[in-house]
Amino acid sequence: QVQLVESGGGSVQAGGSLRLSCAASGRTFSRDAMGWFRQAPGKEREFVATNTWSGGSTYYADSVKGRFTVSRDNAKNTLYLQMNSLKPDDTAVYYCAAELRGTSYYSGSYRYWGQGTQVTVSS
Repeated sequence: QVQLVESGGGSVQAGGSLRLSCAASGRTFSRDAMGWFRQAPGKEREFVATNTWSGGSTYYADSVKGRFTVSRDNAKNTLYLQMNSLKPDDTAVYYCAAELRGTSYYSGSYRYWGQGTQVTVSS
């Protein structure tokens, strides 16, 4: 069974860094789009970053561009999100998604989703 498991979340002060991991099992996703989304309390889920396919293009939300970096390790079948210069507005549950089913990499139309990992950034 396909499963995505996020890890690496935690509590940090503004300006700090975290690296999130998304370990996939059940199948490989090297040729599939994978992305990161987040949802803050009381807010809608929003796009953070995506990689179209291993070796392909990466895209970032304007709010994180220049601070976050998405990458893959195909040997580990794992997607990463390096988050630097964290801000309180980055506080949210971060979700990993895989295998795009829609027509936009920025949409939430992915087939598989993880359960999320909490990121809390204090002022």
